Amino acid sequence: MRKWEGKAKMKKAMIALAFGLAIADPAMAQTAEPSFFAGKTINVLIGYAAGGTYDATARLVSRHMPKHIPGHPNMLPQNMPSSGGIKTVLNLYSVAPRDGTTLAILSRSYPIEPVFNPQTARYDPKRFIPIGSTSNEVSVAVVWHTRGIHSIDQLMTEEITTGATGLTDDTGRFPTLLRNLTGAKIKLVNGYPGGNNVTMAMEKGEVDARFGWSWGSLKSRSKAWLDEKKINIIVQMALEKAPDLPDVPLIMDFAKSDLDKKALELLFSSQVMAWPIVAPPDVPADRVATLRKAFNDTMKDPDFLGDAKKLNIDVEPVTGEVMQALVARVSTFDRAVVDRALALTEAK
Repeated sequence: MRKWEGKAKMKKAMIALAFGLAIADPAMAQTAEPSFFAGKTINVLIGYAAGGTYDATARLVSRHMPKHIPGHPNMLPQNMPSSGGIKTVLNLYSVAPRDGTTLAILSRSYPIEPVFNPQTARYDPKRFIPIGSTSNEVSVAVVWHTRGIHSIDQLMTEEITTGATGLTDDTGRFPTLLRNLTGAKIKLVNGYPGGNNVTMAMEKGEVDARFGWSWGSLKSRSKAWLDEKKINIIVQMALEKAPDLPDVPLIMDFAKSDLDKKALELLFSSQVMAWPIVAPPDVPADRVATLRKAFNDTMKDPDFLGDAKKLNIDVEPVTGEVMQALVARVSTFDRAVVDRALALTEAK
């Protein structure tokens, strides 16, 4: 398991920038009785197709977390792919039982989706109950080497195509943002069930690029492409650069005004919780406390960490309390910032 030099420092800076210090809810202090979870199965919904990092992360956590839950229930991962993972979000919000027996790994953009996609994302993100995230992330945009694109400057005159799992998730929103912010010539090809499918499409020549690819996931799953220079990284999309990509431009560098910077902060603040495991609304407080404690204990479990290392999955956990504070922070941006963010991500 490779860790970025200074990654912990970056995480602290991002969290402080986004929402300050989170304080745990005293109501969560008492954990559930072992008898509740004993003999039960906790379904873990996955908003994307098998084979990607959302899927791998959910399955990794599901293998190890049960032994840290009183009563040792089973955890059963279930893929529910759809455009940008929205089917899973809506199922968790409106259909799933609210007793602690259903969790989901959602798109990290779920806190901002109702702002940017109100017709489809009909939910209040503050009502979800975050359990934890295995790490934070920086997203990158890559172009397949045969296109000969090495910089955003080249996209002012040459058009590329990029695959997307949804027009309003990271794979669709981020290229649209770059196009609107800089004038880059980027065409979206929408409808792939998961990021892994976009990657395969790029390799086969169906599309030229993939945006919204988590840097940690890229390093773990496509390291050979980096070593063999089969992909060119043209931009980082987060609040701060990854320490091991010092020479790749950061999207924040292209902001033309203070309003642009605030809009980008709104758009990228959710990168702090890269792989969010979330419970539905109204789960009893004692069960939430049990699940959060079990998640935190799992993140320190030597067996879990050993399997994470084998899968090259970074573990720099973010607690449910910190995630909850992030979601609350998103709702405080003023209208001008929201409107600018909407304009920057509007498909034209």
